Formats: sequence, structure tokens, C-alpha cells
Amino acid sequence: MVRTMGFPGRYEQGPGALKQLGRILSDMGQSRPLVLCDEFVSKHLWPEVGNALSEHGFEANSIVFPGECTKAAIASLCERSADYRPDTIIALGGGKTIDTAKGMAAQLNVPIVVCPTIASSDAPTSRLIVLYDEAHKVVGVEYLNMNPSAVVVDTEVIVRAPARFFAAGIGDAISKKFEAQQCQSAGGNNSFGTPALNTALLLTEAVFKTLMTYGYSAYQAVGRHEVNDDVERVVEGTVLISGVGFESGGLSLAHALVRGLTAIPAITSMLHGELVAFGTLVQMSVEERPDSEILEVAQLLNDVNLPVTLDGLGQTSAFTSEELDIVVQATLGAVYAKNMAPALTAERLIRGLARADELGQRFERFN
Repeated sequence: MVRTMGFPGRYEQGPGALKQLGRILSDMGQSRPLVLCDEFVSKHLWPEVGNALSEHGFEANSIVFPGECTKAAIASLCERSADYRPDTIIALGGGKTIDTAKGMAAQLNVPIVVCPTIASSDAPTSRLIVLYDEAHKVVGVEYLNMNPSAVVVDTEVIVRAPARFFAAGIGDAISKKFEAQQCQSAGGNNSFGTPALNTALLLTEAVFKTLMTYGYSAYQAVGRHEVNDDVERVVEGTVLISGVGFESGGLSLAHALVRGLTAIPAITSMLHGELVAFGTLVQMSVEERPDSEILEVAQLLNDVNLPVTLDGLGQTSAFTSEELDIVVQATLGAVYAKNMAPALTAERLIRGLARADELGQRFERFN
């Protein structure tokens, strides 16, 4: 049986990594890069990046992300860039900027270099493109043919962002060990449509150990806008290792539950990693893991101000029977929900939600 893993062509991380962008493009043999960045990044970071490109002989050209990753926005940006004829798209920003830049690269059939300005998820290294509508609702997922040609993570930039984003990256990554294990147990496939190689599962184990060991101290350092070894370890875990791990290892309930939770209006404003954090506790509860194991994970999540209860997610009162049914049906309808062994049922999910919430209530409320 063929098993597949995917990797970015190159990964560079560290203080000042964006200054290496010109060298990386030269190594790739590219000559006409176009940078997509949002309005904030355009004002505060683009001048520095533009200078780095110019110093290596590249014409510094950028275009501003319109605010939502829709098919129409991607088509419009490609049309606007036609006269420049870019041979590389550079994503400089957060998740939706990166998704939109990936969409442009796919449509223009050129490589992409991803430069995340926050470490809130593990999407930068992946082929994944999440598409939205004008009402900011997810409408579909598409994929690049190949992983990004390069991912450049400047940790000096990462620590300038609010610590909430860094914590969300921890929340998104900590689930991967449990999800990959369940995907394998259920006979599920990864995003390449094959079973996982053992390497992918080893990576998810490594991420979990890294976060449990260094997650809290790294979060504290980011709160001080300080780059240190713990920050470097955790960023490598949440961006690179978790990114390769989820794409090549597979996903399960913790991510399926995101679809269910975001069907409730009170919860829609939460970051992806915040939802996955609580989803991890629910998956562990459904798996009937010991309280002590769940509480150990919940302790880290609570320490970095991630939600460990439904109240922490914004659901300040108990779900009504109608709301609970909406959450359960939307979760069971998500593609990753099938990657559970034994098969996930409504009853097991309801019990898991209640148990995770009860255990989380032993900690301080999420603020």
C-alpha cells in the first residue's frame, strides 16, 4: 500500500528570517515576486520586506489583501496582477492572507512562498486553501498541487503579535497526536488520500511533548515580546512539525467539532486554535482517557488562556436541546468525524462534550 507525506520545499525560521527572502528567491531561480499582504502589514512590515527584496536585486511589488478569502477576491487579485506577470507569489500575513495567496498561486500556476506574521495555526506549510463567502462563512476547501516552495518564519515578527495568536497555535497543534492516532485506528486517510506513514505519527508525538514541556514558558516570553529558545522550539512545533503532521497524519474529532461549534452564533468569534483546544479535550473524553490525562492537557490550555469550557468559548449558558442537536449533527456531518474508532455516535459525542466541560470547570474561567 502506498503511503504519502508532504513537506514544504524549504523551511527557514529565526530572528530576522525575512531578511533572507531575497536569497531564498534567488536559490529558487525566481525573478518576479509579488507580495500579498493585508493593510496593517503593508504599513508596518512591507517597507522592511521590500527593502530586503530590493537589496537582492528584486523589484519590490506588493498588493493589498482585500479582507476575505473568496473565489471572487482571488480572481480579482490575479487580474490586477496580470500586467506584472509574477513568477512567484509571496504571502505575508495571517491565515486568510495566506489562503488567498495560495489561491492566487494555484490560479496563476506559480510557486508560493509563505511568510506568516502570526503563529496561530499550522496551515503555512500545507497545501490547504480555506475558502469563505462574503458573510465570512467557510464554503469549501481546495488544495495546491504541491506544498509551498518555501516557508519563512521570522520569530521577531511572531513575538510582536498579541499572545492570543501564539496560544491559538498551541491549541491547534496539541490535538494532532490524538487525531493522527484515531485516524490510523479508524483506517482513515490523510489529506493526500493515503494512510499515514509512521513518520507522521512520530511527528505528532514530538509536537505534543514539545508543547507540554515548553508551551507555557514560550507563551510567557511572547507576552514580553521576547524571542528565546523556548519560543523557537514551540514555533517550530506549531508551524512546521504540526503542519506536516496534520497533513500527512490525518485529522479526527477535534477538528470535526470546529464545524459543530461554529454553527452556534455565540461561538463564531473564537479563533480556530481556541476551538480545536476545547475539541481536543472533547476527543480525549470521547476516547474515555483517564481524567488525569485530560486534566494534564487542560492545565496547559488554561495556563496559556485557551478555553477549557463551553463558557470559555462564549457559550455562557447550557446548550438548549435544539442547539445541542445542531452541534452534534454538524460535527457528525464533518468529513473528519469518520476518523474515530469505534465509530462516533451522537450519544458518545454528547457525553464527551459534557465530560470535557465538567473537567474544564475545575480551572479558572477563560477571559
